[in-house]
Amino acid sequence: MPFWKAGKNDDQVLEELKETQKQNADEFVKEQAYSQKAKKPSLTVDNAFTPVEYDPQYILQVNHLKKYFPIKGGMVSKTVGYVKAVDGVTFNLKRGTTMGLVGESGCGKTTTGRTLLRLYEPTDGTIIYDGKVLFDKKKKIAVDMLPYRRRMQIVFQDPYASLDPRMTIGDIVGEGIDIHHLCANAKERHDKIISLLERVGLNSEHANRYPHEFSGGQRQRVGIARALAVDPEFIVCDEPVSALDVSIQAQVVNMFEDLQQEMGLTYLFIAHDLSVVKHISNRIGVMYLGKLVELADSFELIAHSVHPYTRSLISAIPVADPVTARQSHRIVLQGDVPSPLNPPSGCRFRTRCPYADERCAAEVPEFKEVSSGHWAACHHLDKVK
Repeated sequence: MPFWKAGKNDDQVLEELKETQKQNADEFVKEQAYSQKAKKPSLTVDNAFTPVEYDPQYILQVNHLKKYFPIKGGMVSKTVGYVKAVDGVTFNLKRGTTMGLVGESGCGKTTTGRTLLRLYEPTDGTIIYDGKVLFDKKKKIAVDMLPYRRRMQIVFQDPYASLDPRMTIGDIVGEGIDIHHLCANAKERHDKIISLLERVGLNSEHANRYPHEFSGGQRQRVGIARALAVDPEFIVCDEPVSALDVSIQAQVVNMFEDLQQEMGLTYLFIAHDLSVVKHISNRIGVMYLGKLVELADSFELIAHSVHPYTRSLISAIPVADPVTARQSHRIVLQGDVPSPLNPPSGCRFRTRCPYADERCAAEVPEFKEVSSGHWAACHHLDKVK
């Protein structure tokens, strides 16, 4: 019945309209909430792992580290899935040593390095640096990273993209000095910048130039000088030589070794080239699709690897001697790396592994110690030849 025939005044009509609109809005919100709850993918965070205890011989301890990136879709940008870029990585890093991290493109090496520095916020796990818990999902600890930026630095992969083209080299290197107030006056700041440039093999007159005036190798040296400007203890080297010529690669790697001896630095050295990694690293970790599949001392991993994926990487290292190269057996893997959005069940390497069976599809292999300091994750270590 129309309102004017019911004998109601204007105020009563407005009140009834408002009440009707409110009820309709409440019902719509409830329906939307139920629909999103039903369709939203579950993000499982496993807190059942064994807590790690601080050991003074290690500068960095990483336990069950995970980093998942949400995938947005639809008109309202709902989360429709997760990319499991890093999925349960565990390792320890001794002071003054270098740990190499190798694997195919997209396996999570760079994400691991950036998550350690909390440039990406971890999804799960524990990070302990020099006895201080930087992140612990189970205990809900996430400390302010500003005091640790001085002690933990990174050298980025692309020397052409990691330097601001509108800043001079002196300002790029001195930016960290300014942020952390490390110099008392302009003269002290200038002297430190010149000292850093000379330490990495550049000249004092380079301080007034811009990045576009330098070659790739010189730009990477600038990136290293920027990392050294705040006197760090630990540096993540994110593929620092992959964009450089072979001769320049050797110079930069030798410079990293010299700086380590002079300053007592600790490196996490990320690279594709296993031959470069075995040269500079004390220990090497092999990643596949977000997980560590093998971890051992450098010589032990190259000479006595036990995981089929590591064996295939080692067989791809070029050999200078043509006679030895012809006698060596190259292990060629079939297929491509699966998507981290929907990784295979059980062992993630099983879709490309020549030893895979039903157990590999049903069970995730345990990352266990197969000999002193040598860790691997495989169901068929006895079959690998």
